[in-house]
Formats: sequence, structure tokens, C-alpha cells
Amino acid sequence: MDFLNAFVAFANFVLVPATAYGAQLAIGALGVTLIYGILRFSNFAHGETMAFGAMVSVLTTMLFQSWGISLGPLPTALLALPFAVGATALLVLFTDKYVYKFYRRVKAAPVMLVIVSMGVMFVMNGLIRMVIGTDDRRFADGERFVVNARAFKEWSGLSEGLAIRTTQVITLVTAIIVVAALFWFLNKTRTGKSMRAYSDNEDLALLSGINPERVVMITWVIVGGLAAIAGTLYGLDKSFKPFIFMQLLLPIFAAAIVGGLGSPLGAIAGGFVIAFSEVTLTYAFKKVVTYLGPQDWSPDGLVQLLSTDYKFAVSFAILIIVLLFKPTGLFKGKSV
Repeated sequence: MDFLNAFVAFANFVLVPATAYGAQLAIGALGVTLIYGILRFSNFAHGETMAFGAMVSVLTTMLFQSWGISLGPLPTALLALPFAVGATALLVLFTDKYVYKFYRRVKAAPVMLVIVSMGVMFVMNGLIRMVIGTDDRRFADGERFVVNARAFKEWSGLSEGLAIRTTQVITLVTAIIVVAALFWFLNKTRTGKSMRAYSDNEDLALLSGINPERVVMITWVIVGGLAAIAGTLYGLDKSFKPFIFMQLLLPIFAAAIVGGLGSPLGAIAGGFVIAFSEVTLTYAFKKVVTYLGPQDWSPDGLVQLLSTDYKFAVSFAILIIVLLFKPTGLFKGKSV
């Protein structure tokens, strides 16, 4: 019985939240890896692109709520998500046309595009703060839990109750649908195959008659959609605050590089590796150890390897280790 209590406590604070967080990072990392694989540069504005998509979801959700429109037990933000995807896709297309296209045309070095993307990042961040402010906003409505801790205790007879939030389930289901749709598109459609060919060998793809501008446009549309979905899911699960998405850039890039920058499958694997590493290393295992230890005994400390203040430091450490010993990542993406 104590072992089951320990497992439920571990699931409550590590397995379930890390799985949801990993799905959010995976979708975000997919956008980063697509840009790197096809346009050949690291897009530092991706975090703010996620913030923009989340902002549109927040504002649209508030509008729907003011009209009395809802999805009942599900978050109203799901109705707002298509609007966020559309608006974010238009934003990145606008940015590409008036910023990045010039540097592609003059064949600027990748490092120049990275610096330009940092400028775009700061402009986007300022725009978002001007529109929605800097306050923390929670916009998840509907039923809060799929599995309630009290009901689980009554059903199981355990001391620990398992709680699974609706937003966590929605995050995982949405991530599965998005990833399946993306892989189907890349592997089964003519456009997806053109994108893969352009990524593998740009010169050969051009000789085969592939239109590079069309590939770039479709790539940005997909990346904008992925950013809006990732940003909205993160905001639903946690809360929306413009500054947090700039901080999320580190774990997202770490996920993409750990998995293999340029590899979509690697981005997904990297997202879960980073998420589980961050959550596990910063979780206080005192409750779990107490259940597994002798009766009427508990450790004096929190049994915590790292404080939660060092959460993003875990991503940075993993990133450095991978860059030093396996720069192509787990799935042999492009070397950084």
C-alpha cells in the first residue's frame, strides 16, 4: 500500500506534469527544428511567436466569454485556437516578407539571420506587452480536473489522491494529433516531400523544379501554427505571461538540439527528455521517500537534488553536454 502511495505521489508531481510539459516543449521544438532544417538558421524569435499565438488565444477567449460562448466542460480556448493559428501564421509570413527575405536574397550568413531573429524577438515582445500588458493571466475555464484527487482517494482507498487536470489531457491529445498530422504531411503529401527534399539538398531540389519560395512560405505557415498551439497549450496548463515565453526559448532549443536539430522525430524525443529531466531533478522526493522508508520515519530535508530556481539550468547543462559530446543529437540531426 505504501508503495502505491509513493507511486501516486510520484505520478502527481513528476510523471503527469512532465508528460504535459514535454508535449508542449516537443511542439515548440518542432517549429525550431523545421526552421533550422529548411531555412538554415536558428530562429530566436520562436518563443515570442508562441507568446503572440497565446495572446491571440487569450483575447479571443475573453471575447467569446463576453458573448456567452463556451465549450461546456472543455476550455473555451479550444474555440479560439484556430484564430490564433491563423493570426500567428500571418505574423510570421509578414515577418519573413519584410525582414528575412532580404537576407535570403543577399545570401547572408546564418549568424546574420540569428542576429536579425533576435531583433525580431525584442520587437515582438514589446508589441505583445503593449497589447495585453505584463500581468499574469489565467484563461482556462470549464471542468478543472479529469481525475479528482478526493474521488481517487475514495475509489482507491489510498492516502494519496491522483489529480489529472483537463488541460494536461488536452495538451497530450492535441500533441498526438498535431505530430501525427505533421508526419503524415511531411511523408505522404507532395508538398511535404518537396520540403524534405529541399531540406536534404537545396541545390538538387532546385534542379528538380521545386519552388523555393513556396517551400519557405509553407514552412512558415506550419511553424506559425505549431507556435500558436504550443503557446496556447502552455498558457492553458500554467498561465499566460509574456516574459515566460522568452525564458522558454532555452528548454525549447535544448529539446531541438538534444533530439537532433533538423530532425522532427528528435524534436519530440528531446522535448520529453528535457521536460522529465527538469521536473525530476527539481522535485522534492521527501513524500515519496517517506512512504518507501521504515514506518514512522521521514527524512529531515526535502530530498531535492536542485531547487526549482535552477529549473532552466538543467536545460542549459544538458544542452552543453550534448553540444560537447554529441553535437548531432540523439537522432543525428545537422551538427550545430
